[in-house]
Amino acid sequence: MLDCAIIGGGPAGLTAGLYATRGGLKEVVMYEMGMPGGQITQSSEIENYPGVFREGLTGMELMEPWPAQCMHFGLKHEMKEVQRVRKTGKHFTVDLGSEQVEAKTVIVCTGSTPRRAGFKGEDEFFGRGVSTCATCDGFFYKDKEVAVLGGGDTALEEALYLANICSKVYVIHRRDSFRAAPPTVERAMKNEKIEFILNASIEEAFGDATGLQGIRIVFKDGREPLTLNVPGLFVFVGNNVNNKVLKQEDGSFLCKVNEQGEVIVDLKMHTSVPGLYAAGDIRIEAAKQVVCAAADGAVAGMQALNFVQELDA
Repeated sequence: MLDCAIIGGGPAGLTAGLYATRGGLKEVVMYEMGMPGGQITQSSEIENYPGVFREGLTGMELMEPWPAQCMHFGLKHEMKEVQRVRKTGKHFTVDLGSEQVEAKTVIVCTGSTPRRAGFKGEDEFFGRGVSTCATCDGFFYKDKEVAVLGGGDTALEEALYLANICSKVYVIHRRDSFRAAPPTVERAMKNEKIEFILNASIEEAFGDATGLQGIRIVFKDGREPLTLNVPGLFVFVGNNVNNKVLKQEDGSFLCKVNEQGEVIVDLKMHTSVPGLYAAGDIRIEAAKQVVCAAADGAVAGMQALNFVQELDA
């Protein structure tokens, strides 16, 4: 019987394990198929993690010391894929394919994955000009022109954020109307640095060994294609929430989720099921920043600790 099963080995999962074990839990296992670290390990440069500043610091370098520290107090890492988490009586059952493990508490930190738009060159230049995080990478394009792909709240909010940093922001959207909230649309429309390119999509991103150099845009109405020579492109076409471990055999979810499939939690990372916690990008209103995911994990780890102590009292 585990005191706590942690699913996911990114910043949230690692920090949850650190706080749970350092607080006194003995049987804590983090299930992560790959090496711990999460999506941030793919980032080419990190400048916004407090207390860690070095020119040229990569996401991999930032995360490299985390596992050793987090496992120093007893956190175990098992490279096993979790198929499903179920509530079985007083405890939880973690299905690992041919094996099942019981746990008193579970912390789900499986995150979300930004959707790819599917244009030519997107994968080739991802991390080298193509990004899905303006807060992470916007500063690299200070006083330069960039493009944003998307028409939802996130796309326009990030365009407004980039307008504070960049000389010009092109917003490319496949329609002439927006899914974003009207006040957000109005603010973006009024911003002199933002130019809208509507009824359009990106055909190709191009560049060389140094990174992205531009994009080619095509229009629905057959207008002449447009080339923008921009070094930065931010893609916001939604996220795929990695919530499959919470899906039950009947298709329902173990706990409450919103319309996007994000787990509904309170400020203490409690889900609607006692003893089940969600931290990091899988939860509602996640900031999708390493420092925030780590904070979520710390809160969830402490809450799991309190739950087990009360359960065993």
